Amino acid sequence: MSQGSMAVQFPYGAVYFRKSNPPREDWKRDYHQAAADGMNTFRHWFMWSAIETAPGTYDWSDYDEHLDLAAEHGIRTIIAEHITFAPEWAYRRFAGCELRSHDGHVATSLVSPSSAVGGHPGLCLDHAPVREAAEQFLRTLVERYRDHPGLGGYDLWNECNIPSEYCYCEQTADEFRKWLEQRYGSLSVVAQTWRRYSLADWADVRPPHDRTGYPEMLDWLQFRIEHAYARFRWRVELVRSLDPDHTITAHGIAASLNWLAENAADDWRSAAEVDSYGLTWVVARKGSEPWRQWSAIDLVRNASRGKPFWHAEMQGGPLWLQPQVIGRPRDDGRIAAPEDVRLWNLVSLAGGARGLMYLRWRPLLDGPLFDAFGPYSPAGQPTERSAQASRVAKWANAAEQADVVRAMPIKGDLGIVVVPDTQLLTYIQRGDAAAYTNNIWGAYQGFFDHNVQADYVHIDDIDNYAVLYLPMPLMLTSDQAAAVRRFVANGGTLISEGCPGFFTDHGHMCPEQPGSRLAELFGATGVDVEFTPDLLEHGEDRFVMGGAPVPCAIYRQRYELAGGQAVGRYLDGSIAAVEHRNGSGRTLLVGTCVGAAYASAPEPATRAFFAGLLSWAGVDQHVVLDEPGVVARIHQSEERRFLWVTNAARAPRRVRARVNARFGAFSSALDRWGGTPATVRDGLVEIEVPGRDAAILELR
Repeated sequence: MSQGSMAVQFPYGAVYFRKSNPPREDWKRDYHQAAADGMNTFRHWFMWSAIETAPGTYDWSDYDEHLDLAAEHGIRTIIAEHITFAPEWAYRRFAGCELRSHDGHVATSLVSPSSAVGGHPGLCLDHAPVREAAEQFLRTLVERYRDHPGLGGYDLWNECNIPSEYCYCEQTADEFRKWLEQRYGSLSVVAQTWRRYSLADWADVRPPHDRTGYPEMLDWLQFRIEHAYARFRWRVELVRSLDPDHTITAHGIAASLNWLAENAADDWRSAAEVDSYGLTWVVARKGSEPWRQWSAIDLVRNASRGKPFWHAEMQGGPLWLQPQVIGRPRDDGRIAAPEDVRLWNLVSLAGGARGLMYLRWRPLLDGPLFDAFGPYSPAGQPTERSAQASRVAKWANAAEQADVVRAMPIKGDLGIVVVPDTQLLTYIQRGDAAAYTNNIWGAYQGFFDHNVQADYVHIDDIDNYAVLYLPMPLMLTSDQAAAVRRFVANGGTLISEGCPGFFTDHGHMCPEQPGSRLAELFGATGVDVEFTPDLLEHGEDRFVMGGAPVPCAIYRQRYELAGGQAVGRYLDGSIAAVEHRNGSGRTLLVGTCVGAAYASAPEPATRAFFAGLLSWAGVDQHVVLDEPGVVARIHQSEERRFLWVTNAARAPRRVRARVNARFGAFSSALDRWGGTPATVRDGLVEIEVPGRDAAILELR
């Protein structure tokens, strides 16, 4: 992630200034400390409400000083724009332009807990006067700092998602109508599709808030996503037109799998708009199970589609009193130990992040997030946590580590297909996306626990992989079903959970199963299906496929053969799994959601099921480990190969890693991080990885 003329090998730093924290009298000392500790990047929140104090009157004094300090200390400034903090005067001046919920609630100016500054959540940008005022602020901001020597780049649209409850104002409704007209061509087609046959005028079309109408709610959710990213593109294009010389980045919340439907959080769309992309990921809020951070990092790397990505907001200190932490153990991210900070850094690096920043350099002194997240003390003094941060910062920017930083993780052993439409439908049917989310996360865990690098593959990108796992494919549009058929016809290997294409365009249920003309692909037809998640949640209903009985989850679909071969049966003897050859490709159809079963209870039978899939699909793993609880990844550049092994346990682990021969022969493994020697013999690397640490080995 290079930025303008101040490019560095590895961007490392923190969010520093969120007016009015930290105190002005400490700024110069803090910059000196940060530079001495190897940090080279600060991001500041440029909040509209804190700067344009009256219409056309700007207070830049704090920000001017920060840019000057940055230039003096060799620290680049990333400008994080926040037009979602509207000035207090704007709420009065643009009365009637507020964000509105479906029940008429009007969003007033609130003090944000993330900054203890007013103006949140802002005004509705679908109103032309608000959009023009916000644009003038952004224009003035960029024109002021684009030539400043302390500038490194811009971070737009913080965390790339929208509030679930907004906006239902009339201007947004008009935007929805325009979107529908472009999508369908005429009101009569909308009326037929929505089954609202008496729509006589576009004014009769309203944004839906009741989830019983599948077609209209699918359209509304899709509109919210596309509209949000059109507004994002407006920001990007504006800033780029004013300053083509500095990088534009953004960061989301790694939530495409759980908050797409509700909050329009789409990492693929976000990354497509900018030069580099990243994520906020805070262990205290998410849980410390190793797969969770790995899943988030893998998601954002995959969504970036080859662009550089960074861990834009990482935890460096404790989190107090927030609802996400109450009731959890001390060591579950609540009280960050120095070795935790080290491990979180190394996992993100091993996952391919090539930039790292903390949510705070030092914690806020105001608001509900007091004393949270910062690796430095509330007074700005170094701590044992900041010492670990400094160690990583200096290591990643050392000239002798340039080849390590240039190398990137290779493509995964296989891909897990992400179908946004299934998440949208699940949200409509259930009121949240948890069933889909837990299922796809469970599939990731099933492979992760065998050290299989499973990439998240957007349905649009499936042709880039040889082996795919398709979790909970309840809804496939006709175009998506055609893409799946082409993938297999071209020689791909597809493992699908049950009910593929049960619903198709506009949420219409296919009367014949599998839906969307997929029966021929799988060599099976559906006999029946039971949507009984409550009855399946305790694992009593199971299927057998070459081993111990595996629990079912969410639903259970039974099959008759139509050219395929039965390879799994339910306990009642009916067919649960069918394999089939289709041209040069292969399919395996399993009639239930094994990912959800593993997520709820990762028992040995389900674990063995995922291991068996590797054998069935002929997956030749990148790295095979003999020790559970550690993770290995291969990084490559044109001239180097590296083996990363992370150990989340608090005790050291003696690890033997067999590296696949396709990466070439090697006879030694040179330590590039912790000074731990490794032995090599016939492609087998043996090393002891310290607790909450990693080994980084150059394979020679």
